[in-house]
Amino acid sequence: MMPDLERPIPVLRLATEADGETIDALMKASTRELFPAFYDARQTASAVVHIAHLDHLLVADRTYFVVDAGGEVVACGGWSRRDKLFSGAADQEGKARLLDPATEAARVRAMFVRSDWTRRGLGTRILDACEAAARAEGFTSLSLMATLPGYQLYARYGYHEVERVLNAMPDGIELELVRMDKPITRA
Repeated sequence: MMPDLERPIPVLRLATEADGETIDALMKASTRELFPAFYDARQTASAVVHIAHLDHLLVADRTYFVVDAGGEVVACGGWSRRDKLFSGAADQEGKARLLDPATEAARVRAMFVRSDWTRRGLGTRILDACEAAARAEGFTSLSLMATLPGYQLYARYGYHEVERVLNAMPDGIELELVRMDKPITRA
């Protein structure tokens, strides 16, 4: 592990389609390395396939961020003005309806951090950017479906647990997930 003084300064930016393969690899590596502390081997393997993949619509909508450190993507995540809450379930696939900011919550989606960059505030920086962008579009609340590795970050950031669910992946493996909501504070 590189000492913090030698680490490049991380820069938050919007993701581009050119980042796609790098983001996908980061998502898969983060899942393989961080999920085993919360899920068993079968659940982790299922999540690598069904959760850890980039939804290119987030990039096309310009609502997905990466944190770049010295030319390496070390974290990613975003928000959506669309109906899809998360990846990894058949009932979520293809949900592209635009949400009504006056009555519906924007979605926080696909947050992943490289395992050697965890606990350095990168997730919080992405959440700050998501909240500011959603607020600018008139949303007054955010909703997400947390995996267990991300739960503590969201709770510290002010998200409130709504319910815990067992979600069946397309391969039949079940993962415990936590639906969480947060009102957006006015700037």
